[in-house]
Parts: sequence; structure tokens; C-alpha cells
Amino acid sequence: MTLLSHLCRFRLAAPLALLVATACSASSPAPHVEPPPGTAAPAPASPGAADGPTGLLSEEDFKALHELRTDKAPPARGQAVEVAGTRAYLSLPRDAKPPIPGVVVIHEWWGLNEHIKHWTDRLAEDGYAAIAVDLYGGKVATTPDDAMAAMKAVDEAKGLETVRAAHRFLTTDARVMAPRTASIGWCFGGAWSLKLALNEPELDAAVLYYGRLVTDPAQLKAIKAPVLGIFGNQDKGIPPEVVNEFDKALHEAGIEHEVLRYDADHAFANPSGERYNTKAAADAWEKARRFLAAKLKGQ
Repeated sequence: MTLLSHLCRFRLAAPLALLVATACSASSPAPHVEPPPGTAAPAPASPGAADGPTGLLSEEDFKALHELRTDKAPPARGQAVEVAGTRAYLSLPRDAKPPIPGVVVIHEWWGLNEHIKHWTDRLAEDGYAAIAVDLYGGKVATTPDDAMAAMKAVDEAKGLETVRAAHRFLTTDARVMAPRTASIGWCFGGAWSLKLALNEPELDAAVLYYGRLVTDPAQLKAIKAPVLGIFGNQDKGIPPEVVNEFDKALHEAGIEHEVLRYDADHAFANPSGERYNTKAAADAWEKARRFLAAKLKGQ
């Protein structure tokens, strides 16, 4: 199935609201890869906040970057499973038999909701066994305040145990027996995709959309998997200058990687986000699909 036909199926399945969101307007600039490092970046909104869960932004500014879609995702076709004592959502390719390459899917700050499940199903349609973890302990946020509280309540050690357990599930479950694995996440989940790459030497690829970054080459040397980072040049939480530092640190650490940058704001490709930018998100998704196919299928 071509990307165009796949996106058409997705749009037909989703209400018109997705297409008329502000970030999806026809006037959205075409995506492009940013010029070499040196791009000017917005100043941090709240100095000293980089150590917190909202990165460079205050909690109020961070909440303002996220809007929850009001439409419903297509019906989920996967199944509930348990990993590390928490719920997860598993979606398998139709009629596929093991071994199947696997992807750990990590939700954005709203939690494991129907839109994340739909994105997990989309990965299954591409031939992957995809398992979406739940780092919120069953909570699904519907307001920014609830999402902020859920994100701040995540225990890092338990979260790491959960994402690593999901990775083990893909490699050991009789339905999957994944020979190669990857991780993918958006925003909050993008940071956790990077965290899994830092802590799971058997991971074969990591995709992170504008998640909080590590810019210390010494720490990044722990990564064994190729990394694809996707960012928006208008993002005030993960601004271009921080992305430049991340890119440089990956080079210094000797990590195979690619960094994509778009004329878009934070959350431009979030599955649950009303700020979805059709042009940038579609281009980024096509490149992410190629990256996963190359690293997990050798295509």
C-alpha cells in the first residue's frame, strides 16, 4: 500500500476536524531539512526549568503547546496484554507468523488512548508487531491539568522497567519472536524512546519525535541503535539550538543517526494532537517508515 493511499484511508476514517485544525491549514509551510547548525533559537521561557519534566518551558507554556483531538480514532483491532504488571496494547500484522520485527510504541502526554492504539495498528499494517506501553498506570488524561499531573507522577525506574519489559515481550512472546526491534514515541514518549535506546543494548533502532534530549556525548555512547530524531523549528520547548547540541553530541559519541527538522511547532505529529500539521507530519512519517524498514527489515 502506498503512503498516499494509507493516508487517504486514515483521513477517511477520521472526522473532518483533523483537517481543519489550525496546524493543518493549507497555508502550512512545506517541510524541509534545516540548514547546518547555527540556527537562531527562541530564548528559554523559564530559565532553570530544563531539569523538570517540561524542559525549557513553564508548566503553563508547556500545556499551551498541546491540544487534545476531539474526534474518535478508528476502532482498535489489537488486544490487551500485560507487561511488568501494567497494561499494554499489542497489534499484530494480519496473517503474519513469527518471527516478526517489533516496535515499542510510547505514548505522548495524554496517555495510552485510542489515537495511540490506532497509530500502533498503523505500524502493524506496515508489518511490525507493535506494543504500546502505558506509563500512566491506566490513566488516560482528557485535560491539560490531568495530563501534567500524570506525566509528573511517572516513576522513572518503574517506567524504564516497563519499556524494557515491552522490548523483552517482543523478543520472547511466541506470537512475535522479534529478530529486530525499534522504539518510537512523541513528545513525552519521544524522551522515553531515547531513554530506552540508552538502556537497552539489544534495540536496533529508535525514533523520537521532539522529546526531551540528552546532549552529553559520554551518556549517548551507551546507545547501540541508530537514531532518527524529528523536530520542529518553531518548537520553544525543544528549540533548534538544543537540537543542534543533540546532533553534535551524537556525532561526537559515534552514534549512527539522522536529524529531521520541519517548519512546524511542537506536537506537530502527535497522534492525539489537534495541532497536527498534515504536510510536516506526513513527510516525517514517510521518512520514519523508511528508517524502520531499513533497520528492521533490511529494505
